[in-house]
Amino acid sequence: MKFGIDRLLTDPQMLAELEGKRVALVAHPASVTEDLTHSLDALIAAGVNISSAFGPQHGLKGDKQDNMVETADEMDPHYGIPIFSLYGEVRRPTGRMMSSADVFLFDLQDLGCRIYTFVTTLLYLLEEAGKHGKEVWVLDRPNPAGRPVEGTLLVPGNESFVGAAPMPMRHGLTLGEMGQWFVAHFDLDVNYRVVEMEGWEPNGEGFGWPTSRVWINPSPNAASVNMARAYAGSVMIEGATVSEGRGTTRPLEVLFGAPDIDAKAVLIEMRKLAPEWTDVCILRDCWFEPTFHKHAGKLCNALMIHAEGPHYDHDAFKPWRLQALAFKAIRRLYPDYPIWRGAEFKYEYTKDVLAIDVINGGPSLREWIDNPDATPDDLDQLALHDESAWVQAVREHLLY
Repeated sequence: MKFGIDRLLTDPQMLAELEGKRVALVAHPASVTEDLTHSLDALIAAGVNISSAFGPQHGLKGDKQDNMVETADEMDPHYGIPIFSLYGEVRRPTGRMMSSADVFLFDLQDLGCRIYTFVTTLLYLLEEAGKHGKEVWVLDRPNPAGRPVEGTLLVPGNESFVGAAPMPMRHGLTLGEMGQWFVAHFDLDVNYRVVEMEGWEPNGEGFGWPTSRVWINPSPNAASVNMARAYAGSVMIEGATVSEGRGTTRPLEVLFGAPDIDAKAVLIEMRKLAPEWTDVCILRDCWFEPTFHKHAGKLCNALMIHAEGPHYDHDAFKPWRLQALAFKAIRRLYPDYPIWRGAEFKYEYTKDVLAIDVINGGPSLREWIDNPDATPDDLDQLALHDESAWVQAVREHLLY
């Protein structure tokens, strides 16, 4: 199969359309060709006139480890072109940045989750390209979490850099498809094109991520396909006081980690509440001591998610519900446990809003967890309507 970048590089007609134009590349470390050449190097070697490059959150080099660590603009020492940061002084490209090129090639590997900020970066680029009369080509890549859709829609008025529009947590689209939905939903007047993949089967072997391709971290803590599958749930831990595994070798592949929580007891409680959510993957109790971040230097008991192997059921695996269930079990076993980070923690620079509510695009999930009378069926009903509505809304934009 071929990703968008591979198709572009091997299609003389598409390359000819870029001749005589200044071209910008939006990329990160996972922006590579089939032979793992970085897209910047491959495009320049192919004769494309790359006049600038852009890096999203974590930077073009992917060197910024944690969230809310900004990257400065710089000059590329090898090619002598400007590298603009879209997670530095600005999140939205400025007029000066947009003036650096005629065509913008967007080549970011996504995780299929609303909160992964590359989705918002795409929207901002499309909006600014429309204002400045620029072209945007998305060089499409797989959604490693596949087609399943899960979670409640972001509630209007709760938009942020981790929630660009009313979409569910796990959106089930490639970024090329997402761009088409953005253009339609926001009625954008922009010259938009998707360089489609060839041979991608979202429901085939690998459940979204082709087994023939090497996984490269699109951000420092996205270390595996297992993480990509779990992320639509585990990312919610960023709004909690328990550890998501940062400071270990397997971040965001756990349901929680804490020095004062019995992981086995939590798992037993989860299975009592909703065995249909827990029995479609392996949940294993483990221990870790983070070298930095939450609970640094303390021995933590945790539950690790294994969304892989013979016990994994891709269609039934629901990471958003699973993570909510873990929080619910903790709340039942430890009623007074301070699960949520306070509003003083300005998650993605928001003000006076709990991080868990920013992440979920509204308070309904937190309210379900904190309500002792709320059941898993209540959460199911909360999400099912929104999930169905999203599937219908994006159906016409599917390319594969």
